[in-house]
Amino acid sequence: MKYREILLEQLKSQPYFTKRAVYQISEQYGLKNTTVDAYISRSLKRKEILQLKNGLYVSADFYNKNRGDISYSFYLANIIRTPSYVSLWTALQYYNLTTEVIHTITSITPKVTRAYETKVGNFSYQSIKKELFSGFTSAKGRFDFFIASPSKALFDLLYLKTHQFRGVRFESIKGLIAELRIDIDEISNEEQKKFYTMIKYYINHG
Repeated sequence: MKYREILLEQLKSQPYFTKRAVYQISEQYGLKNTTVDAYISRSLKRKEILQLKNGLYVSADFYNKNRGDISYSFYLANIIRTPSYVSLWTALQYYNLTTEVIHTITSITPKVTRAYETKVGNFSYQSIKKELFSGFTSAKGRFDFFIASPSKALFDLLYLKTHQFRGVRFESIKGLIAELRIDIDEISNEEQKKFYTMIKYYINHG
């Protein structure tokens, strides 16, 4: 078995791996980093591995076995840009609060806004103030992932839609939600209270 195939075999059971990890494994075989770079380039061309972003990959074998699992897609969204949590339209769809067709997994990050188009899907990250990077939980699945609560996903969406609630009055919030065709009545009373409390506090103190 060739060294490239040996490395692939060791990595194909991983949900993702970094170039640095490949370098570390290859050290035991006395391989140079330039040789490993050539292996990675060849494996990408052969579609044996898929690039998530620069220096971050997954084996095609692992991806194809898990591509239908939404928890894996959300897990990857958390990994591609860290820290982040799934939010906005993707989270609202996850909670069945919108009928919008979602083609991109949308997340929130305290880092700068960025988007990634990859072989495993499209991922969009919107920036938010560090003090607002909250209101998310770790959801359990085959792969655990961070996702906004229903109230925070809706807050995040309106926060970005209104450019941080500039010139927005609290009384107009229900109208904005109706325009977005979000079924807020499907959110529990507790989550609705959290949402309106967050909105009122931010409009008055943000």
